[in-house]
Amino acid sequence: MAVKEIKPEEFNENVFQVIGKEWMLVTGEADGKSNAMTASWGGMGILWGKPVAFVFIRPSRYTKQFVDKADGFTLSVFKEDRRKMMSYFGTVSGRDEDKIAKSGLTVKHENGMTYFAEARVTMFCRKLYAQEMEQKCFLDKASDEKWNNNDYHTMYVVEIEKILIEE
Repeated sequence: MAVKEIKPEEFNENVFQVIGKEWMLVTGEADGKSNAMTASWGGMGILWGKPVAFVFIRPSRYTKQFVDKADGFTLSVFKEDRRKMMSYFGTVSGRDEDKIAKSGLTVKHENGMTYFAEARVTMFCRKLYAQEMEQKCFLDKASDEKWNNNDYHTMYVVEIEKILIEE
């Protein structure tokens, strides 16, 4: 599959569709190992004059250890024919098995980040900010009650430095 690099400002897909419906694979690399998880929460926009993504990871997720140790991580989006794989990455822990090896994805590395040849979109992201979410900060108590279960996400704001898209 041929890919081309685009600037973040050239990304013109509907982020509500990409993140909320297609989902992203968040992949962190640290100490010569990688782990990935599916995410369907997040956003994209401009902050501090930079193209950014907002990514949320629960502390209980194994991938968080990899994300926290590295300067950045990748966000990958796949075609619909990979839906079963994306579901697998969201339900099985990397503590229990090597999800990446089992998935059959072609692993690539660039600047200390892992990404996958099969992704239709890959975003290379540099961490700018991380903050643990807190119960006291929720203005909408119903969202807190429905979604958090006392397992509050860490919010990461990352600069999207480069995007590869399938040609």
